[in-house]
Amino acid sequence: MDVKTKDLWVFMETKEDGTAKNVGIELLNPGRRLADKQGGKLVSVVIGYHTDAAVKEAGTHGADKVLVLDGKEYQRYTTDAYTNAVEYLLKKYAPTSMLIGATPNGRDMGPRLSSRLGTGLTADCTSLDIDDASGNIEWTRPAFGGNLMAVIMCPNNRPQLGTVRPGVFKKPSLCENKAEIIREDFHVPAEQIRTRLLKTILEDSSDFVDLEGADIIVSGGRGVGGADGFKVIQELADALGATVGASRAAVDEGWITHSHQVGQTGKTVGPKLYIACGISGAIQHVAGMNSSDVVVAINKDADAPIFNVADYGIVGDLFEIVPALTAAIKKNKA
Repeated sequence: MDVKTKDLWVFMETKEDGTAKNVGIELLNPGRRLADKQGGKLVSVVIGYHTDAAVKEAGTHGADKVLVLDGKEYQRYTTDAYTNAVEYLLKKYAPTSMLIGATPNGRDMGPRLSSRLGTGLTADCTSLDIDDASGNIEWTRPAFGGNLMAVIMCPNNRPQLGTVRPGVFKKPSLCENKAEIIREDFHVPAEQIRTRLLKTILEDSSDFVDLEGADIIVSGGRGVGGADGFKVIQELADALGATVGASRAAVDEGWITHSHQVGQTGKTVGPKLYIACGISGAIQHVAGMNSSDVVVAINKDADAPIFNVADYGIVGDLFEIVPALTAAIKKNKA
């Protein structure tokens, strides 16, 4: 597809109440940097029903333009309605690139757009940049089971498409809303939507672990030695008002449920404080937490890779250090 602008688009998912989901706001952060490097505008694409709140959020988080499709058929995500709508917009405006959240919806829609437009899609990215020589986006994603990070470019076809994992980037700071609002009148007839929602089954709240929204996470790895070892992790988390996380090794051993897993095959997180206890620091795990503001590593192996990404490192037995930290925090709060 021939491009008409150097603009970079960010697809902003909306909730049923018309507000924006976090991932779309997060992507405005790298989107701003990439759009400036490309010499284009940062455009937020908002699709949903009664979307005024999401449109405002896009503008107050730095979008130069907001393209809006508002209709009852967009209140809940459906493959047909959303893919048809975004395809229409892409063909009409022909931007050079588009970022999509690597959510269940984004992972469903992205490949379909790629196929329809005859262009490439890089999935599940954890880092983004512009290649100075070619001007192509450098999409970085885990490859070969997370054992290395691959940098992928799409030099021959446009638009450049990629899905980006939620939680990788921080939300941009609030700013004055100067966004140009463009409302498109495009609707998808009901007969073209081949699926319908029959029933919504809410997740058991007792099993819900909000790692992506946590400000502090205390994670345990193989070094905790077993399910009982997570007791000291939980006690530290309770003292800090934190959420408990885990490495894949601990989850695979059955010591804790998958809902706590941080890493390539778990959740991508970006808390203010991440405490890694008995975690070696394999690339698969680091890919899921390296955007944390502050990382504290506790490991008895001084050569553990986790210390390469830690802001503070403590070499020693976690079963001595973690209880001591917990006691000190409780004493300070008393």
